[in-house]
Amino acid sequence: MSCRSLFFPHVLALLVLAGGCNRPSGDEDNRIVIWHQMRPDEGHILQRQVKRYTDLNPGREVVVIYKETEVLRSAFVNAAITRRGPDLVHGPSDAVGIYVATKAVQPLETIFPPEYLAQFDSSGILWYRGHIYQIADKIGNHLALVYNKKYVQRAPQNDEELIETSKRIQRQYGYKGGRPNVYGLTWNYTEPFFFIPFFTGFGGWVFADDGVTPSLESDAMVQALKYTRSLRDEHKIVPNEADYEIADALFKDGKAAMIINGDWSWAGYAQLGIDIGVAPIPKIVKTGFWPAPMTSPKGFSLNSNVSQEKLPKVLDLLKFLLSEENELETTRALNTAPTLKSLYNNPLLVENEILQNSLTQIRLGRSMPVVPEMRAVWDAMRPGYQAVMGGASTPEDAAKSMQQLAIRRIREMNE
Repeated sequence: MSCRSLFFPHVLALLVLAGGCNRPSGDEDNRIVIWHQMRPDEGHILQRQVKRYTDLNPGREVVVIYKETEVLRSAFVNAAITRRGPDLVHGPSDAVGIYVATKAVQPLETIFPPEYLAQFDSSGILWYRGHIYQIADKIGNHLALVYNKKYVQRAPQNDEELIETSKRIQRQYGYKGGRPNVYGLTWNYTEPFFFIPFFTGFGGWVFADDGVTPSLESDAMVQALKYTRSLRDEHKIVPNEADYEIADALFKDGKAAMIINGDWSWAGYAQLGIDIGVAPIPKIVKTGFWPAPMTSPKGFSLNSNVSQEKLPKVLDLLKFLLSEENELETTRALNTAPTLKSLYNNPLLVENEILQNSLTQIRLGRSMPVVPEMRAVWDAMRPGYQAVMGGASTPEDAAKSMQQLAIRRIREMNE
């Protein structure tokens, strides 16, 4: 079964969900549609920018539609296959592999001149299989260590400092019912994405050198699983249970001094009045490696079905949204890293400690693979990882089962 055929059974249902069969009549060349999966704060900024664009371009209509991440991915592919869907789709880079495999998006390097593309940091231009399929308006989408300055004045530089700082805070604020009143650290340790920094911190990576063969059964995986579990069971500096919602709530409520969370969360913490600092996830002393969270650009891809007549208007809107003014507005509001190189010397970035530390973490990170096989790897990692954290599997058995399951899922995907 090909990647394209994986989506056909649900085409009609998803088109109805997407509103693809209920478009209003009118001059379609003057009506540009964007689908995105932005958080509300990001989405509000996009709406403001679109409003400015339509004010400057009377007669043009821009429709912005939010879709949850997985719905966006599948609905866009199915709509594009049937020559429908939005003109632009905005999201993280990991979906691009599926979009390319299903011919839902078109290359951009033949549309934009080299001098235009040269304005962007290389991490904001997504090359895949010899072509550019996404231009990002923000880079990162990455994890880092976030700390509440009420409890932590200086970010720990390595994991030994992290453990000692956490234990000191827990002693200082005491215990109730055997649990710390303030945990030293928390994070969503139920999801593999949040495990990647520890895996890389012990020298591991999800794929072998060919970029498509899973490399999950390794000593790095075993050591990283043991280490992650030890932070909870041996050092007792993290809660006994912590999914995303629990970890986020603990930090927001002042019940955790530090959290490992993504750049999408930082503005919300600051808006609650928490005096936060952001720092790279501390170096692992045993290996000498800095944990490398996965990083990915978030940006725009162009539907392969946009007509030649409509294309100039779509590109005009895209250039507007990627302008200095608009990238800077997003950076100012959300502390996300822009992609235009001209902004990197802007005082807003240079004088912003959070942004500078975020850029350091990005440089220490590794780009998330955009190959379709990555989805199979996530699905394969999850049960084994959760079994180790739940005490139902040894790290050695989990690493073996992850590898076997990933290989099987990839084989099934390509049949």
